Amino acid sequence: MFVPLSIPSPSADWQYFDVTSWINETFGASLPGSLRIHAYALCILAGIVIAGIITNQRLKRRGAENGVVIDVMLFAVPMGIIGGRVFHVITHPGDYFSSPDQYIHVLFIWEGGLAIYGALLFGAVGVWLGCRYSGLRFWTFADALAPGLLVAQACGRLGNWFNNELFGMPTDLPWGLEIDSSNPAYPTGLPEGTLFHPTFLYEIVWMLAGVAILLLIERKTTLEWGKALSFYLVWYGIGRAWFESIRTDPSLLFFGIRTNVWMSFAAIVLGIVIYVVATRRHPGRVPGAYAPGRSPIERDTELDSRRTEADDDEPELVAVGASDDDADTTHRS
Repeated sequence: MFVPLSIPSPSADWQYFDVTSWINETFGASLPGSLRIHAYALCILAGIVIAGIITNQRLKRRGAENGVVIDVMLFAVPMGIIGGRVFHVITHPGDYFSSPDQYIHVLFIWEGGLAIYGALLFGAVGVWLGCRYSGLRFWTFADALAPGLLVAQACGRLGNWFNNELFGMPTDLPWGLEIDSSNPAYPTGLPEGTLFHPTFLYEIVWMLAGVAILLLIERKTTLEWGKALSFYLVWYGIGRAWFESIRTDPSLLFFGIRTNVWMSFAAIVLGIVIYVVATRRHPGRVPGAYAPGRSPIERDTELDSRRTEADDDEPELVAVGASDDDADTTHRS
């Protein structure tokens, strides 16, 4: 039975808002179809917006121009979403390839299913492309992004709660998560009223704690050249390795260990490597947010220089034309 302190899961009515039905009922219209705004999508969108705001403020303190984060996000966000979906589908093949009628659900991202490690891999490529386009240093952007990325993931996990998905193993803890026995993901053989570990809540708390610790560390020392990103990778990797190990949803296994646990180990190792390399190769501060010759001031200076050269050339051409006209006039007289 559910206990007084247990965490209820939202009903299906909270998972989405049917815009078409609302318009039809409110205005007496008869629009066909069903346009739905899913809570999961709103959580992802909120995370992206908050991460963008945080990153923008951190970039400004590093000398970047206001709003440049949008230039990078235009590359990184689509790449991250595509990568997250691809990695989720690959690691959960039974959910999409068991029968032909399931194939189309690969595209139904609103039903849930974005793997953070796929989003990170593809998103990193998007960030690199965005930095190349905007002139920002990749590591400067990555360090500015680190706390915002943790907040974005916390928002995304709230979407899992709305979808009643990705919960943990059964638990007797008073804060266990209530899951309806009619849920397709409900483990077979367990009695109705069983509580489960609220892994979404664990991860939210872990992410926000990581933000607080990272900001506290930055008050004491400088984390540049990828060091803030390395903190993120190690922090998230440690937490995710545990959260993933107590989840009940099916996933690919290698040597009896879930794929995302292996990816968590890889994230920890990568974070340590980035920190060590950054410490040895870059003992000093980052000289600026932009790559050499790519800052707005340098670009404006170069543009003004070109305009000045063009202006200097113009009188010379006029003088040449004037002398030719004088010569012609003299000849005619």
